[in-house]
Amino acid sequence: MRAVLMNAAGGPEVLEAADIATPALTDSSSALVKLHAAGVNPIDVKVRKHNMYYPDKLPSILGCDGAGVVEAVGDSVTRVRPGDEVYFFNNGLGGQPGTYAEYAVVPEEYLALKPRNLSMLEAAALPVPVLTAWEALVNRGHLQEGEPTLIHAGAGGVGHIAIQLAQYLNAPVATTISSPEKARFVQALGAELAIDYTRQDFVDATRNWTDGEGVRLVMDTVGGETFCKSFAATRHYGRVVTLLSTACEISHINIARLRNLSIGYVQVAAPLYFGLQSARLAQTRLLERCATLFEQGALKVHISHVLPLEKAADAHRLIEAGHTRGKIVLEIP
Repeated sequence: MRAVLMNAAGGPEVLEAADIATPALTDSSSALVKLHAAGVNPIDVKVRKHNMYYPDKLPSILGCDGAGVVEAVGDSVTRVRPGDEVYFFNNGLGGQPGTYAEYAVVPEEYLALKPRNLSMLEAAALPVPVLTAWEALVNRGHLQEGEPTLIHAGAGGVGHIAIQLAQYLNAPVATTISSPEKARFVQALGAELAIDYTRQDFVDATRNWTDGEGVRLVMDTVGGETFCKSFAATRHYGRVVTLLSTACEISHINIARLRNLSIGYVQVAAPLYFGLQSARLAQTRLLERCATLFEQGALKVHISHVLPLEKAADAHRLIEAGHTRGKIVLEIP
C-alpha cells in the first residue's frame, strides 16, 4: 500500500510517501479498513516536529483521524461488518501506524459508523475536533444553557465545531478571529460576537458584551498570552479550559485566584497514549452520538483544503502557516 512515513523528527520534509506492506488482520477483534480520507490536526504537526511520544519507533505513520470502508473483520468482531462505512480516532502518535495510509487495522471498539449524510472527506475531518470541543465545553467546562462563552480561534478546525456545539447547548458565543472573512464565517455558524483580535482587545470586547461581568466559560485553543489574558475576561467563579499547557505571569495568576476560577486542561490523545480503555470507549460512544447530530443537521463541518495523500507535507505547512478556516484533509485514492 501507499503510505506517508515520518522518517525522523523535523520539518515537513521528513514526511515521505512510500510503498510498504499492507497490514495483516491478525487480531480477531479488529477490522481492516480501506481508508478514503485522513484528517490532519495540529497534534500531527507536533509529533512530526518533536516525536515526543515514541522516539524509538521510526519510521512511523502519523494521523489520528480516519474514514473509510471495512474490508475484512476478525472472527470475534460483531460491531461492524465488511462494507460498513466508518470513521474513527486511533493511533498516529508515532507508535502504532496512523491514518496517512491506504489501510489501517483498527480494534472494533474504536470504530463508529460514519454519519450517513457526510462524505468520507467530511467524516475524516471530525474525530479530533468533535472530541476536543465536547471534552472542553461539556466534560471540563460544564457548559449550561444561557451561559455566555468565549471560544478562541473560532474559525479553526476545533473552534468552528465548538461554536456549533455551544449553539446546540443554547449558550451565546463570542469568538476571536483575525479577518472580516472569518468574522462572516463564524457569525454564519451562530457566533453572536466576532472579535478581531488584530484590532481589538478581546478582554475589553468580551466584558462589554457581558455588561462588565465577563463570560462564564472560556475555551482556549491558542495558549500563550491568549490563555493567560483570558482570566480577565472570565467572571467570578467562571471556568477556563485550554488545549495547551502555558505558564502565566503572577499578575494573571492573581486574577484567576481572586476570581476563584476553575482551570481545566484537555488533551484527547491522553487516553490513547496511556491506554485508558474506559476513556477510549467513551470517545467512541461520543463519535456515535455526534454522528446523529450531524445527520440531524445540528452540526456541520467545513473543510478548508483537500490534498492528496502524498502531499501530507504540504498539509503540515498549511497548518503551520495558520489562517485556515475549518479542517485540512488528505484524500486517499
